[in-house]
This record gives sequence, C-alpha cells and structure tokens, in this order.
Amino acid sequence: MEAQQPPFPVVRSGLPLSAPFDWLRRGAADLKTCGFASLFYGLCFAGTGILLLLAFRHAVQLVTAVTTGFMLVGPFFAIGLYELSRRREAGEALDLAATLAVWRRNLAAIGIYSLILIVLYLVWARASLVMFALFYQGGMPTLESFMAQILRFDNLEFLLAYLVVGAIFASLVFAFSVVSIPLMLDRNQDAVTAMLASFLALVRNLPMMLVWAALIVALTAVGVATAFIGLVFLMPLVGHATWHAYRALIDPLPA
Repeated sequence: MEAQQPPFPVVRSGLPLSAPFDWLRRGAADLKTCGFASLFYGLCFAGTGILLLLAFRHAVQLVTAVTTGFMLVGPFFAIGLYELSRRREAGEALDLAATLAVWRRNLAAIGIYSLILIVLYLVWARASLVMFALFYQGGMPTLESFMAQILRFDNLEFLLAYLVVGAIFASLVFAFSVVSIPLMLDRNQDAVTAMLASFLALVRNLPMMLVWAALIVALTAVGVATAFIGLVFLMPLVGHATWHAYRALIDPLPA
C-alpha cells in the first residue's frame, strides 16, 4: 500500500520586512549551539570555493562561472544545516554524523530537485562563457586583470550583461528553493509541490523576500570577498536561517 502524500503546504502571507533579520538571529543561535557540526559545513563551502579558484585560476571565464554557479547549488549543500536546526528544535542530539546522509530520508524528491539545480548550474556555466565571448573586450583576461577591470568599472557592457543574466539564473533558483528542501526534509513532500510552495512563498511575501534575497547575496559576497574564509561562518548562518524561514512561511501540519 502506497504511503499517503502530505497535503499541499499552507503558505503564509504578509510577513513583515524585518522577518529575515529575525531568521538570521535565530540562525546565529543555532550556529552557536551546534558549534563544529555547523562549522563543518561552512568549511566545506569555503574549501570548495578555494579549490575551484585554484583549479581554474588561469581561466577567469571558468572561475566566475564555476564560483557563482556553485552558489546556485548551495541550497542542496546546506541540507545538513537544515537538519541540525530541525534537531535542535526537536531537542534531538546535534550529531554531525547523523546529518551527513539525511538526504536519504526523501531520496526521490531531493534527487529530482538536485538534478534540476545541476541542470541550471550547467546552463549557467555555458551562458557565462557566452557572455565572455560576446561582450568581453580584449580577449580572455587573467584573474588579476579581470578583477582590476571590475574595480575600475571598465567593460561596463560586459558587466551589465553578465549581471543581468546571472540575476535571471539566481532568481530562478531562489524562487524555487526558498523552502523546498526543508519541506522535503521535514514532511517528505515531493519535489514539484515543494518548489511550487516556495514560489508561492515568494509571490505572497515579495517585498520581504527581496530583503531576504539581498541579505543572502550580501553575506555570500562578503564570504567570497574574504578569500572564502568568511563562508566558514556565513554559509552556516544562512543555512540555519533558511530553516527558520521555512517555519515562518509554512503553516505546521495539523495535529
């Protein structure tokens, strides 16, 4: 006999603009309590960023695509952080080992969602190369010359095109990942329902969600700008805060 599917989530609306700051405050409390278990995931984010930079340092068009694209799949890599927040909320042991394979709890749905993220990641990587080919002037740069041009605001047409295309991909990922993995993790929800609920959460709370998106971008930028070291602390903070975003945006199941 097949297990009964959970009902479509009830998405709240009208959350205040200050809500994301409360999520970050709660996320910081989770980070402090979980300690190394949280920082382990931050180290994974930072370590992956550094390895990507070293691997592609002579191909800046790939560095930018891979580094920014890596952030597109961040919601999946933060699944262990969601589980730590859930465990703290439920009074369960904050055991790192128990979170490493938590994706198995709803393998089919999380697998479908991850596949969608990977496809978007690959399309973004290709789009990034196209942006360099079409708009970048002066041939493929080194990482040093590329950063120098950004700081001098040279190649404005390229920067504008790159930011616009990147924003489109980031917006798509954000729209369908606001609460999707926490829903799949917490309620065994299917991927399509979880993504639709995320989209509804965005639409029904658009001004507040724009604040939340801006905070995520700002914190990620700080983490990258600090040679990825800041990601050790900032990515766990965002991951834990995302769990509290889920709790604030989705009504609990009736008892």
